[in-house]
Amino acid sequence: MMTVKQVSELTGVSIRTLRYYDSIGLLSPSDHTEGGYRLYDDTALERLQQILLFRELGFPLKEIIGIMESRSFDRRKALDQQIELLELKKQHLQELIDFARGIKMLGVRAVDFTAFDRSKLDEYAERAKKEWGDTPQYKEFEEKDSKRTAAENAQLTERFMTLFAEFGELKEGSPDSPEAQAQVRKLQSFITENMYTCTDDILCGLGKMYAAGGEFTENIDKAGGKGTAEFTAAAIRVFLS
Repeated sequence: MMTVKQVSELTGVSIRTLRYYDSIGLLSPSDHTEGGYRLYDDTALERLQQILLFRELGFPLKEIIGIMESRSFDRRKALDQQIELLELKKQHLQELIDFARGIKMLGVRAVDFTAFDRSKLDEYAERAKKEWGDTPQYKEFEEKDSKRTAAENAQLTERFMTLFAEFGELKEGSPDSPEAQAQVRKLQSFITENMYTCTDDILCGLGKMYAAGGEFTENIDKAGGKGTAEFTAAAIRVFLS
């Protein structure tokens, strides 16, 4: 048996986090001391290892609870899947390293705002109109957009892409970090203030769209580096979980 302090020192997971996992039913202690302190056995530590792997892969806590409490949960199969995902993440990180080295060697700017110029915004707006042109959000967008000059639109575009560049600076960390979550809140507020009321449902849809491939994903990755769109989408999932 290990105390909560020993588990924290061994794994790097804070005592506060371990207590939180207990409070939501994700990781309960195996026993308690006479003084009421939590104790963890090997089975609990094994479960914690699974949790940490899922967290490293960007799974929200709600999803982890659902997965691990499912009757069909197979620990060995889950571990195989985690290994496969971690291998993909390893490859992804290597690509990011190569990308950064290329920037360092060639002196290329990491943020290319021309990738999201006004013509792209117009194209996206037209596509959005076809998909949700009758909604209050699109009407709100049209009203705000009509009041801006070309120079103001260019400035808005740059500010918008700066948000994704900032996501890019965070993508080596975890999407559930306080910094990443604050950035999602900043993104949602920016869209609401400058485009249309960005409800949680709309934010969820945007997150899926950002990581779905195509022009949105490409332009976001150009702003923040490869993987930024995927990281942004993961941070949004955590934010809404």
